[in-house]
Amino acid sequence: MTGILCVLAGLGGKGPYNADLLIIAGGASGGGTAGGGGGAGGYLTFSAQSFTPGDVKTVTVGAGGATVSIANGNNGVDSSVTGLTTAVGGGGGRYGGTSNGAGLSGGSGGGATGSGAGGTATSGQGNAGGVGSSSSGGYVGAGGGGAGAVGASLGASLNGGNGGAGTASSITGTSVTRAGGGGGGTIFSAVGGTGGTGGGGQGGFTGGTVGVAGTANTGGGGGGGGNNNPVNGSASGGGGSGVVIISVPTASYSGTTTGSPTVTTSGANTIMQFNSSGSYTA
Repeated sequence: MTGILCVLAGLGGKGPYNADLLIIAGGASGGGTAGGGGGAGGYLTFSAQSFTPGDVKTVTVGAGGATVSIANGNNGVDSSVTGLTTAVGGGGGRYGGTSNGAGLSGGSGGGATGSGAGGTATSGQGNAGGVGSSSSGGYVGAGGGGAGAVGASLGASLNGGNGGAGTASSITGTSVTRAGGGGGGTIFSAVGGTGGTGGGGQGGFTGGTVGVAGTANTGGGGGGGGNNNPVNGSASGGGGSGVVIISVPTASYSGTTTGSPTVTTSGANTIMQFNSSGSYTA
């Protein structure tokens, strides 16, 4: 028996097989006190990736950025799978109360305040945050970028900018939209920006309301904080944690995982959804 056949025999006769993957990083938190919306986590899809039986694929699921009150939003944490491009955490929204503040860069960029620029996105993973407006005086935040669209920029209105929309995937057998950007906050008698479809959180508004957190395991960005509290500021919404989904042919599924992924089937495929870090042995 040749060396190749010996190897295959040791693996039960199974050779390499193809897998599809969706990797989303953690979303960012919005900026505190009328801040920009947080950018969504980087969004990556991979089709027909070759898996060799016996190989261990380490899965890292990034956390969302933590909430803030008197600071720029925190970037989300990267997500990854062994051997593939890393999804970059979303960029934090800019803190309000400054006349010219740019959003932070990330998988998708965070929203600006004042007349600042939107945070830039990682190429192929998301979209930029919304651009500010000098008419806001630094007390209204633009929307965070989403996987499918840029965050809304500010205009003459004193409403916060809406978060950019996420992107839909049917890797689980059902179409689900994830990685929406967070809405911008405002201190005025106006409304906070809506979160982008796919888990983005709404921005806060007058009365000291806080930004809404991005939805867990979507990579959604958190909303910017609302009206200024003289002592503690107004908290932003935290970013939603990321997710990693791996779809393999059921005939090739090994059943060997760590990290307790949710395992389902759709048609001829077995789908593992990792809401926290773990591994899959091919």
